[in-house]
Amino acid sequence: MSLIRKRGVSCVFAVFLLGGSVAWGGDPAVLKPRVPPDRIEEARTWRNPFPVTPERLERGKKLFHGKGFCVTCHGRDGKGLGNIPGLRGKLPRNFTDPQWQDARTDGELFWILQNGSPGTDMASFIPLVLTEEEAWHVLLYVRAFGGT
Repeated sequence: MSLIRKRGVSCVFAVFLLGGSVAWGGDPAVLKPRVPPDRIEEARTWRNPFPVTPERLERGKKLFHGKGFCVTCHGRDGKGLGNIPGLRGKLPRNFTDPQWQDARTDGELFWILQNGSPGTDMASFIPLVLTEEEAWHVLLYVRAFGGT
């Protein structure tokens, strides 16, 4: 049974790739949700079941740079890479953008990991690449780029 379903909620996530070029703070697309309107309220209720600890952050970092291969598009520093051959649509999310960090909930981000990001090359990673538990750990690390 999924970690989310154990809490009485169905699974969903949103927003690894959002809008605009590299999605810096001045980009209005940063605030545009990637979760469909009919799913966003539910996704916003989901909470990461894992509190931040140094061990969990390290696990998220290893997954980000390894098994999850997030680093391929989002870069070692989490700022997103703008020059990726064959990339269609929006560029990879800049995880260091404080405006984006404040605007998106963990549940929205989980939804994107599970469903991909419509209009971008961000594919679904759960369950083909990451387990739900691993995804939550990756999100702990993604939040660390924003200092949270």
